[in-house]
Amino acid sequence: MDLRIFTEPQQGASYDTLLRVARTAEELGAFSAFFRSDHYLKMGGVDGLPGPTDAWITLAGLARDTSTIRLGTLMTAATFRLPGVLAIQVAQVDAMSGGRVEFGLGAGWYEEEHAAYGIPFPKEKFGRLEEQLAIITGLWSTKLGDTFDFAGEYYRLTESPALPKPAQQKIPVLVGGKGPTRTPALAARFADEFNLPFTSVEESAAQFGRVRAAVERAGRRADELVYSNALVACVGRDDAEVARRAAAIGRDVDELKANGLAGTPDEVVAAIGRYAAVGTERVYLQILDLDDLDHLELIASRVAPQLG
Repeated sequence: MDLRIFTEPQQGASYDTLLRVARTAEELGAFSAFFRSDHYLKMGGVDGLPGPTDAWITLAGLARDTSTIRLGTLMTAATFRLPGVLAIQVAQVDAMSGGRVEFGLGAGWYEEEHAAYGIPFPKEKFGRLEEQLAIITGLWSTKLGDTFDFAGEYYRLTESPALPKPAQQKIPVLVGGKGPTRTPALAARFADEFNLPFTSVEESAAQFGRVRAAVERAGRRADELVYSNALVACVGRDDAEVARRAAAIGRDVDELKANGLAGTPDEVVAAIGRYAAVGTERVYLQILDLDDLDHLELIASRVAPQLG
């Protein structure tokens, strides 16, 4: 089981805070990647201070300030950026990192943050997402010296030089979501990894099955994709420490155990095992208290070694 760290900086985090978390995750050696959300507005009863940080500016900084850990987004919002510009940004960060970027792209959903920062919030988002994926992957895969053209309903590109190229031969693309039909088809067409956020074991089994079937219908092997879950983590050496960590993020222990990965290391290992049994190969551990670096150390020393 591959473990990764997933952060939600819109809830309140500076670049320096994110850098400490990313470097700690890298130094511990138990986590293969540091991912962050792509949001500009806090959610729930937090102050969100000092304010939002941009996902790809953050990752550009981390590309230079870390050395081995992989970097990515769950998920970049397609509503925030034009696809040609986003392809340039991601390729540049990949080059800055020496080829450590992974690219998650979603439709965008949080209407309030669009209103707060003057970002258009289109009614038809899924079609735009599909075209963005086609454009971005098309630009990256265009041979040097060739040009790329695209004529869609929402975007048009004419004789693009399709530059710059990423450092990696192929940046891994993540697609995710719970939609029963269009989402699996989109993953089958574009994804290297399919991710489910905050979903039960039973729901994960059903959606992974839909995706695997869609991938095979598209003429690919189902096991070409990595299947992953993002789940909130709240791990403690004993019940008191679990309760303290739950209180620090404003959550109830029983609710976290029902809907996330909460409890002692052994309890969390057992919970991850239930996801593994339905096909989960990678878990993004949502870490909400970014000042609690001991939490990462506990997971690295007491959970990761039991997962093989």
